[in-house]
Amino acid sequence: MTMNTTDPIQHLAKVDPVMRKLIKQIGPFVLQLNARRPPFETLARAVAYQQLNGTAAETILRRFVALFPGKKFPTPAELLGASEDALRGVGFSRAKVAALHDLAAKTQDGVVPLARVIRRLDDDAIVARLTQIRGIGRWTVEMLLIFQLGRPDVLPVDDFSVREGFRVAYGLPSLPKPKELLQHGERWRPYRTAAAWYLWQVVDRAKAAQVPRTR
Repeated sequence: MTMNTTDPIQHLAKVDPVMRKLIKQIGPFVLQLNARRPPFETLARAVAYQQLNGTAAETILRRFVALFPGKKFPTPAELLGASEDALRGVGFSRAKVAALHDLAAKTQDGVVPLARVIRRLDDDAIVARLTQIRGIGRWTVEMLLIFQLGRPDVLPVDDFSVREGFRVAYGLPSLPKPKELLQHGERWRPYRTAAAWYLWQVVDRAKAAQVPRTR
């Protein structure tokens, strides 16, 4: 599913000349959503990715899913039924095993809402509920709000790439503190998600420019 709208572009261009420049350089705001994935699966995958590069995390996730033959992804009950040794055997640390078990238990208890329920909750309520889970912090929930639920006004100020994109785009000598980014971002409301997306694009383009051409 793709979220594509011109309203954020019009707003950001109006309130921030730097954003206006980025919009001209980068083009329309297009956000790829994983709207069909249940919150439980999204959070479990997020735990797997913590402190790992993408390749390592995907390898562990493939081994993890293989523990449950015939399943695209295990249910909370099936995850709770998996032993610590089995989960450690696919590459999860003890801390991640504990986080996954707590996630599964809290999903069964209703702390982690079903997909149809979570869509009716506001952003703050979702953050408050999901950060009760061991190993799930605000940043992880913000990624769910953006990439699963498509919420329009999320600014992940603790995200390194968002801060780095802001530093580059605004010509700062060092990374902004989260509080400074939050303060500047007030002008972007109610489309702070789009602003974050443009800052991510700044970093992606900077990385691409540093990769030597092969021909």
